[in-house]
Amino acid sequence: MHVRYSYLPQQFEAIDELLAQVKALVQSGDFTLGAALSRFEGEFAALIGTRFAIGVGSGTDAIKLSLVAAGVGRGDEVITAANTFIATAGAIHEIGATPVFVDCDESFCMDVGAVERRITPRTKAVVPVHYAGNMVNMPRLCALASANDLFVVEDACQAILADFEGRRAGTWGLAAAFSLHPLKNLNVWGDGGMIVTDDGDLAAKLRLLRNHGMANRDEIAMFGYNSRLDTLQAVVGSWLIGSADAITEKRIESASFYDREFAKIPQLRVPTRRKGCRSVFHLYMVFAQRRDELLAYCQKQGIEAKVHYPIPLYRQRGLAHLGYSLGDFPVADEQAASLITFPCDQHLSREERRYVVDTVAGFYGQ
Repeated sequence: MHVRYSYLPQQFEAIDELLAQVKALVQSGDFTLGAALSRFEGEFAALIGTRFAIGVGSGTDAIKLSLVAAGVGRGDEVITAANTFIATAGAIHEIGATPVFVDCDESFCMDVGAVERRITPRTKAVVPVHYAGNMVNMPRLCALASANDLFVVEDACQAILADFEGRRAGTWGLAAAFSLHPLKNLNVWGDGGMIVTDDGDLAAKLRLLRNHGMANRDEIAMFGYNSRLDTLQAVVGSWLIGSADAITEKRIESASFYDREFAKIPQLRVPTRRKGCRSVFHLYMVFAQRRDELLAYCQKQGIEAKVHYPIPLYRQRGLAHLGYSLGDFPVADEQAASLITFPCDQHLSREERRYVVDTVAGFYGQ
């Protein structure tokens, strides 16, 4: 059996209605900051539970523009997670600020207890990463940030519809960034991002920043960026957003099956599922003995398992100038050496899930 990782061919298999909407858009010529984008932004804000949503070019830009709008810039420090994807640190670096890393915990998210030790007079903001569909302990982090006069910009790119104590990712900080990349739980046909906030002044500034700082066709209010979510992508997102809850529930169902079955295999360890945190399982990961051998075996048996990420961000060559050394973040190192990711999407069949479990059990001789 072949168990693929990307589910996009299935997700976009029956799209006659969507193609009709795309055709109507093409005939209208309303390609940039069009009516469909405004509609999608309203739908997205309603889904998350914020007053405003601003469509931008990517999840990376969503982090970057949020920090810029908050006044973060050259010479400032921004605390974030040592085990995140490069986009988080890249967005911080791009505006001239310095990413300052902290270790993670078993939830794969930043260890909030380590954040306070990294605050300096130059610290301006914290970017908590809701990694793999889990959430940072936001009540604790927000209290710490408030006590130290720091902005919080959530990197919720992997956590649409996740929640902590009943409150959704994206509703805790000054602003939050979401990604619409094709492999995200809610996706479009290319790169795309969304910023959400309850702050009306910040939303107005973000709308300027994403469009060259243009107040209108003839007036420039500030220097800005070219980072608009294409109206075409908004049409795709709007077509799919009504399925967001169903997508989430199916992912949780698949993850629950894996948790039950993998718990029976002694060589695997299922991460602790924190009480009060609803994970949406953008990634389904477990700790595995002989991880690299298991990965090769699964791939040979037709299962497109992966590793996220084999080299922690703080150890990457391109970030060597930040001055970190091997062992600075031992939890991130341990996870990078032992985590394996299995397909866990809304289109995964029961037979495919069973095959994954049986294959893993077979590798360990069970």
